[in-house]
Amino acid sequence: MRRKASLILLALAVFLAALAPLLRWYAFPRLVKVPPSEYQTMVLEARNATLLDYASMKPKKVDRISIVQTLKGNVAEAKKVKAEHGRDVVVWDTMSYVADDKGKMVSQIPERYIFDAHSQQPVNADGEHVDGDKVKRDGIAYKWPFLTEKRDYAYFDMQTRASAPIHYKGTRNIRGMEVYYFEQTIPWTKVPVPKKLPLGATPDTVEQVGLERWYTTKRMFWIEPLTGAPLNGEEIHTEEMRWTNDPDKEPLTAFDGHVKMRPDFFEANIDLVRSNRQLLLIFRSYAPLALLTLGSGLLALALLLEARSRRPAKPAKPA
Repeated sequence: MRRKASLILLALAVFLAALAPLLRWYAFPRLVKVPPSEYQTMVLEARNATLLDYASMKPKKVDRISIVQTLKGNVAEAKKVKAEHGRDVVVWDTMSYVADDKGKMVSQIPERYIFDAHSQQPVNADGEHVDGDKVKRDGIAYKWPFLTEKRDYAYFDMQTRASAPIHYKGTRNIRGMEVYYFEQTIPWTKVPVPKKLPLGATPDTVEQVGLERWYTTKRMFWIEPLTGAPLNGEEIHTEEMRWTNDPDKEPLTAFDGHVKMRPDFFEANIDLVRSNRQLLLIFRSYAPLALLTLGSGLLALALLLEARSRRPAKPAKPA
């Protein structure tokens, strides 16, 4: 009886020991993915910034500029792209809405970003755009891959409509979580004028005045590597309106400021990332370790029972 029990325990131990690495290295990368229906809002702000007053066409100092970034998963479009490409994809419809210190709109830029739900690599499909302009991304945006590596990535810049390297700059610690710090600098580049501007201005009216838009930024991200989620993000962002008919004329500063997450959204983001990190740790680390520990215990018990079953029986005492 003991031998039969030891064989059953041995079989269970082998099964659990085999299941642990399977869960970590096979199931994890195939089952963990970004949900298609995600909805997020993030508010960033630039304090003591410079903004172009379109009424007077003069730059002015303002106490605060707010940037509201809304991200909404488009499930119906994701199903269409999956049917066409045969891959699990996520379609994010986003909006970057910039408001001045009085809450009035400065610009708004819609965007559609399509990417692989597992790897976060861009998937080029119909409908991909920035401010209505068709684009073909070859770099990540908004979110890094699960299990982010200590290396450079191609990161898509919505202003230039192109990807550029974003460089790994080392490991940091935020609230007890190890994060990877990345940095990207976009040099002065001529970029499209947003289609939505104050006072009914349009790219055509800006061009008629004899101006064109130039932009540079230093972009910084602190990424939690397991989830690939930005724990924090900042930009030192500058835009100019330059005169096309008089290059020597002083350009107009359209935007100049250090953009950071608003403190309450920063705190909420830390809580969200920490929660998601714990869920992934259960799947990738805690559960496989528990399976290995349980398998080892069952193996030890099986060997103990087997040893006892082989022990010779004690001779019967004479009557």
